[in-house]
Amino acid sequence: MKNTRVLISGAGIAGPALAYWLDRYGFQTTVVERAPGIRPGGQAVDVRGPALEVAGRMGILAEVRSKNTEMRGMSVVDGAGNELYRSEERTVSGGDLDSPDVEILRDDLAEIIAAAGGAGTEYLFGDSIAALEQDDEVRVTFESGLRRTFDLVVGADGLHSLTRRLAFGPTEAFIRPLGTCMAVCTVPNFLDLDHWQVMHQMPGNALSGVMVMSVRDNAEARAYFMFDPAEPVTLDHRDVSAQQELVARELAGDSWHVPRLLEWMRSAPDFHFDAAAQIHLDSWSRGRVVLLGDAGYCGSPLSGQGTTMAMVGGYVLAGELKAAGGDHTAAFAAYEKELRDYVRANQEVAITNMRQRRAQVAQETAGEAEAADALAETGVEEFAQVVASYTVKDY
Repeated sequence: MKNTRVLISGAGIAGPALAYWLDRYGFQTTVVERAPGIRPGGQAVDVRGPALEVAGRMGILAEVRSKNTEMRGMSVVDGAGNELYRSEERTVSGGDLDSPDVEILRDDLAEIIAAAGGAGTEYLFGDSIAALEQDDEVRVTFESGLRRTFDLVVGADGLHSLTRRLAFGPTEAFIRPLGTCMAVCTVPNFLDLDHWQVMHQMPGNALSGVMVMSVRDNAEARAYFMFDPAEPVTLDHRDVSAQQELVARELAGDSWHVPRLLEWMRSAPDFHFDAAAQIHLDSWSRGRVVLLGDAGYCGSPLSGQGTTMAMVGGYVLAGELKAAGGDHTAAFAAYEKELRDYVRANQEVAITNMRQRRAQVAQETAGEAEAADALAETGVEEFAQVVASYTVKDY
């Protein structure tokens, strides 16, 4: 293991989490990231169930909890800003407020995990994999022209993974769109929210809306834009201008503060957009290349479990490599066997959530409030069972 060279593509959550454990187990670890540093911005994410255990074993749980968004509740408002509903028990982004889960901004969590990794991990920022060839090792050419050789390569580069495309084939073969889109960016806390969220559904389209939540002790806010597109989204995932045009077009109108939010969106330095989708593969590895987190088994934000799967996946992959003494064939098979059922259950949560969301909106539109509430409560119970269904192994 001491001489096993591992390249990890992607410095989001999964990549640095894996790097932490590989470094701890004595592997030579390099992380390459296209961005010039840990990417800023992104939505609030949730560290749940087994991911809390992994964070504890990493020694970062107290710091993660210290960065909790500390939401007190949420409101739903109409186009004039009149409150239609409020809750101090649940939020749109984090669910039940009395749960042990930690809601934290994605970039805050990424910074914490990367900083915990120690000096043994090499980071190559501002670069990415351009090509790879493998036999008894993996020869990697980077976009910068740099050429290096590794024993293993891990794709932890998200839904649109370039590593997956190079080693497994085109994204279209593995992606399953879920029919909804979300964008998020930082905006001023113009509503003076105090650890609070405000949701507004667009008139005539209850499946589309915006949500604003205060973050970083109310010093700023994150705005979410959600909609079911009229047609399937085929935009380049790096074409920010086209993505912003789509969001503005889908959410056009004078309802509530939507026009102001759309203007801030256009100038936000940390705008992020994607169409919700899942990744399904028959195998998470090809030779010496293996996939981790969203790159291999994205559940989509609708699962609420992307961060947990990333952190647990990194822990398990590193643990199995350690247990196998660096034998990647045995380790990759054990990693997949250990997590496949848990991943499948979490991906099913996203599909169920999508169906229930549409059914709930239909019932609310029809005035069937009790049926809508019962459906939502059933979803919460089933989700809690899935979250708790995996027990973290010792390695």
